[in-house]
Amino acid sequence: MEKSNGLRVVLFPLPIQGCINPMFQLAKILHSRGFSITVIHTRFNAPKASNHPLYTFLEIPDGLSEAEASTQDVTLLLTLLNRSCESPFRDCLTKLLRSSEEEKQRISCLIDDAGWIFTQPLAWSLNLPRLVTNTYKVSFFVGHFVIPELSRERYLPLQVTCSEQDEPAEEFPPLKKKDLLQILDGETEVLNSYSDMILQTTKASSGLIFVSSCEELDQESLSQARKDYQIPVFAIGPSHIYFPGSSSSLFTVDETCIQWLDKQEDNSVIYVSFGSVVNISETELLEIAWGLRNSDQPFLWVVRVGMVNGNKWVEAIPEELMERLKEKGKIVKWAPQQEVLKHRATGGFLTHNGWNSTVESVCEGVPMICVPSVWDQLLNARFVSDVWMVGLHLEGRIERNEIERVVRKLLLEPDGEVIRERMKLLAEKVGRSVKQNGSAYRSLERLVDHISSF
Repeated sequence: MEKSNGLRVVLFPLPIQGCINPMFQLAKILHSRGFSITVIHTRFNAPKASNHPLYTFLEIPDGLSEAEASTQDVTLLLTLLNRSCESPFRDCLTKLLRSSEEEKQRISCLIDDAGWIFTQPLAWSLNLPRLVTNTYKVSFFVGHFVIPELSRERYLPLQVTCSEQDEPAEEFPPLKKKDLLQILDGETEVLNSYSDMILQTTKASSGLIFVSSCEELDQESLSQARKDYQIPVFAIGPSHIYFPGSSSSLFTVDETCIQWLDKQEDNSVIYVSFGSVVNISETELLEIAWGLRNSDQPFLWVVRVGMVNGNKWVEAIPEELMERLKEKGKIVKWAPQQEVLKHRATGGFLTHNGWNSTVESVCEGVPMICVPSVWDQLLNARFVSDVWMVGLHLEGRIERNEIERVVRKLLLEPDGEVIRERMKLLAEKVGRSVKQNGSAYRSLERLVDHISSF
């Protein structure tokens, strides 16, 4: 770690797994460059301060009821948090700025997630520069602001015939028309209004940090972002590579995963995880279970508590099927994903294609089976299967025969080996970006200089 530069950075992560991990990866990077770190966080999904003894943690009340905190509606959750956290965050930040003046340690800036839409006016009023982090793929972040306009223009299913479903969506490449319709189907006035506020407050900020993207994955979209936003844009990722193995999980990790993987052959295991937010139906649970068992390949399957609608965990799987599953695989409630993907036994990743998961898989050279369900996952999956060609896309509904087919194809057939070699080349390319003189490394250097200049 570099000697302290006397500057403090205040971080304010959104309290969801996909945002907390990248924010703490950024914290580690900045701390290693000499910045002191203060983390303001909500009571809801509070990070474990004991895991980060070198940082200062300040908790604010979030006002969420038990029912609100357990909602599966992410847009509703973020709307409630923005409404209830504004006043306590203002009080906390104001007090922090006052105490820093007394201690003569200057706070350089506030860094928070783009989803906090009340913080930009507050930062202005306090004369404090605010930088925004984003964890989406750059092309989605830049492109998704046109979705409300497409919705207003009534780009509806009625205008797309069955024969046109697989045609490219010219407004949003490399999506297909059916993908765009699926995204539009989830649009609401609340979400559109929220997205518009994110765009406005991002453009008004002092900089935009893509913590999980680099020029090698998003060059064209990064150029577009710099042109559209007219603010400094930094693509410093994949940020987890700077500190491999570091994670700030909100879930209890089952460490026996690695011991189980140690007993498996190289590239033999299909890892299955749908991340921290996606839910599935009981029918989909059973189709995946039968597909994995019928593939006759070893598998490590993450099923979060509460992930299956109407079920606590996997009790919907009949006892006879569960016994057959245990013959070939292991089911856990949460896994140390970066370690799993890095393991020599992991040969494929059946994923929902959240951007963090997609990037982690790319970095470890693990080819994917794409099962996207919502929003940016659909775009990420198309890049994996159609642009980079480092994975297989499971089109349509989740069905056991298709699960069996794609798992066997990826792990056992020549096509799978071609995909694996292609992924290896992409992993090497992305890996070079964070090394000295790589695109992400240079962007990080510019970010450090930018923060130091305030």
